Amino acid sequence: MTTKFIAHSPNKLWLAALKPPMYSVAIIPIWIGTAVAYRETHIIHWGIFSTFLLSAILIIAWLNLSNDVFDSETGIDQNKPHSLVNLTGNKALIFGLSNLFLAAGILGIVAIAWWQRDWTVIGIVLLCCALGYSYQGPPFRLGYQGLGEVICFFTFGPMAVAAAYYSQAQTFSSTGLAASIIIGISTSIILFCSHFHQVEDDIAAGKRSPIVRLGTQRGAKLLLWLSGSIFVLIGLLIGLGMFPIWTGLIVLSLPFAVELVQHVGDYHDQPTKVSNCKFIAVKLHFWSGLLFGWGFVLPNLWY
Repeated sequence: MTTKFIAHSPNKLWLAALKPPMYSVAIIPIWIGTAVAYRETHIIHWGIFSTFLLSAILIIAWLNLSNDVFDSETGIDQNKPHSLVNLTGNKALIFGLSNLFLAAGILGIVAIAWWQRDWTVIGIVLLCCALGYSYQGPPFRLGYQGLGEVICFFTFGPMAVAAAYYSQAQTFSSTGLAASIIIGISTSIILFCSHFHQVEDDIAAGKRSPIVRLGTQRGAKLLLWLSGSIFVLIGLLIGLGMFPIWTGLIVLSLPFAVELVQHVGDYHDQPTKVSNCKFIAVKLHFWSGLLFGWGFVLPNLWY
């Protein structure tokens, strides 16, 4: 979805601004943490799961809206018509809505902590929010130093999966930690891919994204290794007996990985053609995560 195309399509402009596909980054870690907990405890607390899922979606909404606000302050989004700040012309409104979503999301996590009389989950989630703020929020703006993918890995991988697992089992799990590494990688790939088409804007705004630092060609080669590592790690952990063999279902998402790597390899230095690669990365993240989680759930359903 190129800037030129969406500029002449108001509905698609708003759709791009609201980023509905990106909410998979909220859904998948909660799904994986819960799936691993079900594998190990044979119980799912559905009220907690649904509350956590809604809260995670609200927190992602806060991240998306507040990032638009913070980016508008640096000028990096001046050529981005599908920015909510640019669409509405009202930065204060978008910032207010973002904080409202954050408060509602945190309230849901507080409810979970209250039900369980255990405040561990709220502590993990608050730390995730602090890291999320540091990505674009002043005075940190760590994403401008090329640290966004690192933040993304830990926030949506080990920390989010651990919080979801703990909300179900009220303990931690080595299997959950191993699974969270897979999710951290697939989530970071989405952010990594979002930089290929905006190198010029990033340089102009002083943002040293990984693609600015590496160049698009080396970035495309690194993407091959990152995408392949998801499948290699799962194969290794199945072989070691840490993951059930059913987690090998993730191989059904391999076509999305191949599509992503080939697309970026072909068009890495052509912004208008490579700009949609992050949506292919979202498909890889969602389907690989969904299939991976079912690999933990199915054995309990059948035996």
